[in-house]
Amino acid sequence: MKVLIIGGGGREHALAWKISQSPRVTQVLCRPGNGGTTGNVPGGLDAEELAAFAKKEGVDLTVVGPEAPLTEGIVDLFESRGLRIFGPGREGARLEESKAFTKEILLEARVDTAAHGTFVDAAAAHAYIKERGAPIVVKADGLAAGKGVTVCATTDEAHQAVDEAMVDNAFGDAGARVVIEEMLLGEEASFIALVDGQNVLPLASSQDHKRIGEGDTGPNTGGMGAYSPAPVVTEEIFEKATREVCEPVVAALRARGIIFKGVLYAGLMIHEGRIRVLEFNVRFGDPECQPLMMRLRTDLIDLIDAVIDGHLDQISIEWDPRPAACVVIAAAGYPGTPTKGDTIHGLEQAAEVEDSFVFHAGTKDGPDGTVETAGGRVLGVTALGDSIGEAVARAYEACDKISWPGLQFRRDIGHRAL
Repeated sequence: MKVLIIGGGGREHALAWKISQSPRVTQVLCRPGNGGTTGNVPGGLDAEELAAFAKKEGVDLTVVGPEAPLTEGIVDLFESRGLRIFGPGREGARLEESKAFTKEILLEARVDTAAHGTFVDAAAAHAYIKERGAPIVVKADGLAAGKGVTVCATTDEAHQAVDEAMVDNAFGDAGARVVIEEMLLGEEASFIALVDGQNVLPLASSQDHKRIGEGDTGPNTGGMGAYSPAPVVTEEIFEKATREVCEPVVAALRARGIIFKGVLYAGLMIHEGRIRVLEFNVRFGDPECQPLMMRLRTDLIDLIDAVIDGHLDQISIEWDPRPAACVVIAAAGYPGTPTKGDTIHGLEQAAEVEDSFVFHAGTKDGPDGTVETAGGRVLGVTALGDSIGEAVARAYEACDKISWPGLQFRRDIGHRAL
């Protein structure tokens, strides 16, 4: 079987690494891939070009990593060409593309979420903030690379966030509409499940760290680290998230004629046994994917086939009982404008740390076999351990062997679990 993976981040490297272990797979291609993936195919993410490439190369399965191609309808296009592909169609992907659409589905499914208002007029948004007060959360409705959510401690911050999105156009079209909602108390966790249109098969729990700074301070990022499992997701919470969140949402989509197949990622806020949905993504999280793939023992191709063919109820998942942790090493300047083109040292030494793996994200091949930085989040250093503490310690042991000018990473990944 020849598999094409679309994307070039740490998530895609983790998927390629796991899929390549399947005895059913003969070749893995990555477009565009990064400095850590093999079988890289130059080119962009244009759906028509990708479909033509998959047809020409005899690709048996395409796995979509990032959200943008999904929200643009790549799955519908591939299926119309008779090509096998993993991910939700255009309508299902609206769960990630539009926070306002997510709120509609949550209300229809009677799933607990924050009180909110949706606005296309800045003046109305400002009036809502004055009425509701702070703390409050301002969210760009559309895709903003994980940076369109502002948690505001004061009304001044909230007014500024609205102006940034709707007046200054900081997020482009994604900020033309905003969702403003109450700030929820509790601990956030990532609940990721596979869905075959009807059946829901939850993956192991995980938790990420969105803020750039230690102690969860500073601006939001695409994610600075993650670990699995998340102790806050108890067996009771795990069951509730499956039965009271994922299954009703899938049913609500079906009621609209939307057959959702792929990954359903619910961002949950958990407080005193109550779970409320913050957001949905329609693909694996990055960096949550890295520890999940390290722990997954079941052939990922078998799981993907079960999703596409609609028989998730006939398959089970086996996990490595050991926890895994991922520490993201970012370039100087991230989450603003990152410095690129620095040579990365110490990758071979990091690879020698027991039960660890360095997943590449923002990297590219440099001269004479070197690897250079090419993005904001550069590496996802991931390790297994007999406890979360041991997994974290091993990941940091590997991190400390890697260097380039100005690199940055948090030293407190896993602090909520520890």
